[in-house]
Order: sequence, then structure tokens, then C-alpha cells
Amino acid sequence: MKLHHAPVAAVALAAALALSPRPAAAQAAAAGPATPAELVATYQSLADGILALKRAEEGLCRSILAAGSAHAHVELARAQAAIKAGDAKAAQAAVEGLAASVGQLATEGDNAVAGVRKKLLDGGHHHNSAGETQGIFDEGFVIVTRAAKGKLLASSRAIAQMAGAPKPEALDAEWKKVAAVVDELLKPAR
Repeated sequence: MKLHHAPVAAVALAAALALSPRPAAAQAAAAGPATPAELVATYQSLADGILALKRAEEGLCRSILAAGSAHAHVELARAQAAIKAGDAKAAQAAVEGLAASVGQLATEGDNAVAGVRKKLLDGGHHHNSAGETQGIFDEGFVIVTRAAKGKLLASSRAIAQMAGAPKPEALDAEWKKVAAVVDELLKPAR
């Protein structure tokens, strides 16, 4: 009699095994081969590097703006000193230099920097692609928004128009506008 119960017991055991939860390794094997942990770790390292490069680009562009702002401030001081000394030619040159410096702030650097930006764009790198799509940034810009660019270009034009007969108060007033925009742009990213 025990022999007749053996096939029933075997079937019951097989059913129990089939219906029981499977170990993780068996589940993974059923789902397909897993990516080796070493490859996942390497990919994670690559992602960390890419994101670090993006942060480095932001830092570099902030430094370009800070240096440009410092240069513009020197031009402002030169203009004010020349006006005070009654040297119209030196005042005009300094005001023109100030206008050009403010224009470079608006474009996140000079033509050499624009060439690098073009190279990145040609390679498919858009630092602020989502912001470009939303109209917040011009193509390739990292820190300077369209709104900030517009304000800085307006100040650059206003300063350039003062070159023939600059007035210290007017230069100071326009510089305050520039400084406010730059200060906002240079705030740490959140």
C-alpha cells in the first residue's frame, strides 16, 4: 500500500515546489541574465563624471562672468577718474571699454568663448537644453538667461551712448543695473 501512495506524494511534492516562492537567483535567471555588477559600477562612475563635468562648466562660466564683471568695474573706475581729471579722450575710451565689457557679460564671454560654445553645440552638448526649449536660455548659454542678456545688452547700449559726454552719475546709475544683474547670475545654483 505504501507503494501506491508514493506517486501521489511525489506529485504533491512537485506541486508544492512549483507553487512555492522561488529564490532570488532563480527569479533572476527566469527574468534573463543580469548586468554584471562591475559594468553597473563603471556606468555609475561614468555618470558621476559626466555630472561633475556639467558642474565644472557652470563653475567656469561663473568665473568668466566674475572676471568680466571685475574688468568692467576697472573700466568704470578709469572712466570716472578720466572724467574727474577732465580728460575727455581717456574718458571716452574707458566708457567705450566699459560698454564692450558689459556686452561681453551679456554673451557669457567674448568671441573666443563663443567659439567654444559653438564647438560644444556642434558636438550635441546643450548645457541647458530644457531651458532652451522653454525660452529661458539662448542656445548653448550656461549662466546668462535671455532676460539677463536683454538687460545687460540694454545697459551696454546705454553706456556706449554716454561715451561722447559721460556723466559720473549716469555711469553709476547704469553700473548699478549691471551689477544687480551680475550679482543675481552669480548666486550659487540651487
